[in-house]
Amino acid sequence: MLINIIMSDKTLENKVAVVTGAGRGIGKEIAKQLASKGAKVICVSRSENSCGAAAEEIRAEGFQAEAMAVDVADGQAVNAACEKILEAHGTVDILINNAGITKDGLILRMSDDDWYNVLNTNLSSCFHWCKGLLRPMTKKRWGRIVNISSVVGKIGNPGQVNYGAAKAGMLGLTKCLAREVASRNITVNAVLPGFTTTDMTDALGEEIIKEATKMVPLKRFGTVNEVAGLVSYLCSEEAGYMTGKDFSIDGGMVM
Repeated sequence: MLINIIMSDKTLENKVAVVTGAGRGIGKEIAKQLASKGAKVICVSRSENSCGAAAEEIRAEGFQAEAMAVDVADGQAVNAACEKILEAHGTVDILINNAGITKDGLILRMSDDDWYNVLNTNLSSCFHWCKGLLRPMTKKRWGRIVNISSVVGKIGNPGQVNYGAAKAGMLGLTKCLAREVASRNITVNAVLPGFTTTDMTDALGEEIIKEATKMVPLKRFGTVNEVAGLVSYLCSEEAGYMTGKDFSIDGGMVM
């Protein structure tokens, strides 16, 4: 019965969606939810194996997906990928900038490489994807861009000056771009997850997870399904009057 309900919800039919960082975790779940609503999803990750497996899983459920391996930290590689996608599909209706990495460390010990790798992967990639895929959206006068930031971009976290700077930068990019493209019926929003259960957080260990949970008023980590559900809504027609906003989904950490 549940499968039938999902199959009948084709609100994004004939839409093309690009999801970066779609090989696992939040990005993979976003790709699955958009595909279940009828979108043709292009799963992007640096690893050909991970994005390929995600796309295959989506196709096995009866939905449309393809994979594209791209190092999003490489601006030229992103530009080439955008050209290839537009050549194949003509337009992209939905862009989810989710790809991200961490290279944690106190600033006095942080290398230049760790700073720039995180900035290029988490922030500069958003610039390149938006610039490369935006023009067809403006011509079509419809588009949805959702940038996956983090609560760290708002409240900070010791040992993450590179990550926090990148995620805060995504908020500025979101608000400025939203004003640039609003007249073309394109919305640009940011989603700020808090602690969310993924394979990355599973590796933290029980004690660290226990201490982190104390910071959350709801006393639990979020799920990838909950984050993807919010993103999916922001891509819908019903969310067409929401733009330039940042939505925290963090169990009450930021109020």
